[in-house]
Amino acid sequence: MPTDSRVSDPPVGGSSSLTAEALPLSQEPTQRASRFRWVVLVLVFLAITINYVDRMVIGLLAPDYLKQPKGPLSESEFGYIGTAFGLSYALGQVLSGRWLDRVGVRMGYAVALAAWSIASMLHAVARTAVGFGFMRSLLGLTESPAYPAATKTLAEWFPKKERALAMGVANAGANVGAVIAPIVVPLIALHFGWRSAFVVTGAVGLVWLLLWIPLYRRPEEHPRVNAAELAHINSDPPESTGKIRWASLITYRQSWAFMIGKAVTDPVWSFYLFWLPSFLKKNHNITGTDVILPMAVAYIMADVGSIAGGWLSSTLMHRGWGVNSARKVTLLTCALMVVPVIAAVYTTHLWVAVILVGTALAAHQGFSSNLYTLVSDMFPKRAVASVAGLGGMCGYLGFGLFSAVTGIILERNGQNYTPVFIVCGLAYLLAFAAIHLLAPKLEQAEFPEEPGFEVVPPPPR
Repeated sequence: MPTDSRVSDPPVGGSSSLTAEALPLSQEPTQRASRFRWVVLVLVFLAITINYVDRMVIGLLAPDYLKQPKGPLSESEFGYIGTAFGLSYALGQVLSGRWLDRVGVRMGYAVALAAWSIASMLHAVARTAVGFGFMRSLLGLTESPAYPAATKTLAEWFPKKERALAMGVANAGANVGAVIAPIVVPLIALHFGWRSAFVVTGAVGLVWLLLWIPLYRRPEEHPRVNAAELAHINSDPPESTGKIRWASLITYRQSWAFMIGKAVTDPVWSFYLFWLPSFLKKNHNITGTDVILPMAVAYIMADVGSIAGGWLSSTLMHRGWGVNSARKVTLLTCALMVVPVIAAVYTTHLWVAVILVGTALAAHQGFSSNLYTLVSDMFPKRAVASVAGLGGMCGYLGFGLFSAVTGIILERNGQNYTPVFIVCGLAYLLAFAAIHLLAPKLEQAEFPEEPGFEVVPPPPR
């Protein structure tokens, strides 16, 4: 068996030399663990930040800057552009999770981020609704590995007791991106034109590659991870390394708990990303750079919620709560915090609406951090990216449908957002109920397997 050069072998023999004598256990020096896993977390955080800046550009430009030769985009055209993104993202999730499990996150994350950066820049050549729809499809397909890669990376680098906090911090990158985008994008569009906004924001992702490629390795291969940190990372019970056939994953209740949770809540989050600038313009008469402060405040609140949601469940576990209780209490708390957003459509005060939406965004991110962590709670590491991909597929299929329906509703009812906000306010309670019914104890999925053979799907449950 190969030895780890970072750990010295204990002295053997009966030498009288002090250096050769084994010290009593209580006197053996304790190695201080390195902390390189937190550097990896920063890299994942930056990748998700870039992902969300690129994703939000079109929603920020559409109300005031984005034009086609025949005039502004209609509500239904804008909805169908969102559908194009959602459906292609859903398709990509099916492919990307399995692909990441095969190639690993070092290569997979690098290829995906380079591809979506180029796709984002290509929006600058679009001139019609069809052109924007095509570019959004390309962006959705190439952005789809982002969250499965993040989930798999953190599953490799963090033990379960730290994973929800790590996912919360990484997930906060979405909110940082959502704060940066409303500040930067309108200013670039105002001074240099809307096409420049796509080019500049897309190019930022290529810079991230200069950090990821030289810095990332698996924990056991990394020269900056010592034996103490590696032992901490691998402190969970060992898992089997056999193969898992993708089709077998959908026969598990645990998979459906995650998939339904994503299908119900992802469309709501994407609605805010895509439609919130238009909602603020319609209901509160703000335009152009006026959107900067309200959007920034709402997504700063979301940032706090992302970290707080991960912190809460991790803290409860450190205090002795079981995984099931800690995750479920956090999920239910977040679901209840979303409900008041329904009132945002009725208030005439801009900042009341912003606080209500910001609270809902914060609760979503707390919910999402724990929802993603359920995958690594219930599945072995070798299946995490595939299950996350299945959930992402369901989430963006839901968004594709929700976006099209939203556009049609708004065009036909004079841009009345009431029915849409009612759905947004109640979605998380529905998601929590589905998760609890399908995975009442968050029990680990078991895969019967034999060396050299793929997993045989279990009997229907």
